[in-house]
Amino acid sequence: MENKIYTIKDIAQMAGVSAGTVDRVLHDRGDVSKSTKEKVQKVLKEINYQPNMFAIGLAAKKKYTIICLIPFCNEDDYWHSVSCGIERAASELRPFNVIINFIKYTHADHTSYEKACLELKETSADAVLIAPNFREETLTIAEHLKRQHIPFIFIDFNVEGANPLKYIGQNSYMSGYIAAKILMRDYKDGQEVVFFLANNKNNPAEIQMQRRMDGFMKYISDFFSDVPIREIILNKTEDCVDKESLDTFFENHPKAKLGIVFNSRVYLVGNHLLNSKWKMDALVGYDLLQRNVDLLKSGQVKYLIGQRPALQGYRGVKALCEHVIFKRTVNAVKYMPIDVLMKENIDFYFEFE
Repeated sequence: MENKIYTIKDIAQMAGVSAGTVDRVLHDRGDVSKSTKEKVQKVLKEINYQPNMFAIGLAAKKKYTIICLIPFCNEDDYWHSVSCGIERAASELRPFNVIINFIKYTHADHTSYEKACLELKETSADAVLIAPNFREETLTIAEHLKRQHIPFIFIDFNVEGANPLKYIGQNSYMSGYIAAKILMRDYKDGQEVVFFLANNKNNPAEIQMQRRMDGFMKYISDFFSDVPIREIILNKTEDCVDKESLDTFFENHPKAKLGIVFNSRVYLVGNHLLNSKWKMDALVGYDLLQRNVDLLKSGQVKYLIGQRPALQGYRGVKALCEHVIFKRTVNAVKYMPIDVLMKENIDFYFEFE
């Protein structure tokens, strides 16, 4: 339809209903029959109706509380970026009386996640943003929120069966597949591939890492099924132990020239390569932590896969507001781009579109 401003009266005439009925549909107030609501929504879609958001904010008497359940973070880690994206959305939504509160837990710590979910159950909220961790606890909190008619969105990782309003994050399986594809561009006959794995790789909270490994192995089985895959377990907290482990590993596996770290800690391997005699032809890691970026620029890490964590947090909060405040339809899935960064393009990369 032509580009013009439509009043509630215009919409009512086009739908064949009263202006009061249109107002109730727009603001989700009062009883409106399903058939009448569908007629009004059909007109709204046809004219691409855009409500005056600032006017809504000024007129709103209700305050909206969004709870964000995410891991604790340090300034230089993945979840700090998520938190920054959430804060950016919060600043934009203040005119609409939106309050953002955080409940935080220690990633991969079962007890901490349980306590955080319990706190969420006991906290009043209009909508919830969740970075899920353990499957069973996530399904339980999801069922609770559904019973309370509280919409929730997942970021970073999607738990099947929980059915959030929306999932925002990467396709972890495809991310692993692409990681293998770019790594194996550097393959030479006789070389071996090494997985640098965290010592908590079998933790039920590390499903995303496991999905990346599955995607990686799918590519290998399709195109490089004869290439040996080696594994080394890196202690997640004791860097000094890693040094000895890495020295021993490289001594025993001189053909291990291609490697991947399936989480944010590729800097552990990259720093060791920087400060030792060992060299690799290609090393792939995840996430644009400054330590990882520095190693990308110096050449110890050849590729980083970015997942735009700040944009995940930002879009998650904005999508909840679209649904709760502005009554707009929210698509069920928003996959983040699988960004492949090299030293040649890292300086041109930015998080927000």
